[in-house]
Amino acid sequence: MILIMTFLYDSKTLVVYSVLPQILVGAIGLIRTKKTIESGFFIKMVLFASLGAVVGITVFYYLPQTLFHQLLASAITLFGLFLVISPKILKFNSIVARLLDITAGASQALFGISGPIAMTRLMGTFEDKTVIRNYALAFFLTLNIFRVGGYVINSTFTPDILEMIYISAPFIAIALWFSNHLHYKINDVLFKKVVSWVILFGGVTMLLKQS
Repeated sequence: MILIMTFLYDSKTLVVYSVLPQILVGAIGLIRTKKTIESGFFIKMVLFASLGAVVGITVFYYLPQTLFHQLLASAITLFGLFLVISPKILKFNSIVARLLDITAGASQALFGISGPIAMTRLMGTFEDKTVIRNYALAFFLTLNIFRVGGYVINSTFTPDILEMIYISAPFIAIALWFSNHLHYKINDVLFKKVVSWVILFGGVTMLLKQS
């Protein structure tokens, strides 16, 4: 849906708006799944991501619109490409994992998207798709709440963005609630392939739109 909306709204407006579907995805997904999150691991992941998020939310307000769109599209494409061509089993040491956490936090605050980075990090740490999914949902939910706080402090929610949120929220919530069960019908290999190709397709689409 966000990809379709790129043809109607500018990138920064969509990044601000994206907190709605991402918070709904995280909340609904975690409510309707078994608990697999280990608090110690997750807290450390979020703490390192918060370091990057502070930088990202600050830079967000200073980047020109054209440059912002180019960086966003390039970041999505590069990480999507990495996921597509990377080996089936990724393993990261603790230093690389923490650097990915920080980068994911910065990307989430700056671009509204940390999925490619966070999924790369989590796929290099866990093998079970439900565990990966639950950590990703909790991670996105936490960082998007951080984004909302930053947007409120900086008065970023314009009347147009709030109108978009009010109109679309009920439809997104209903769709997510009923589509959530599809996750359990997909095997682990197919899940990782779908995630990788969707991320890559999204980045390429945004690059082509810019050109």
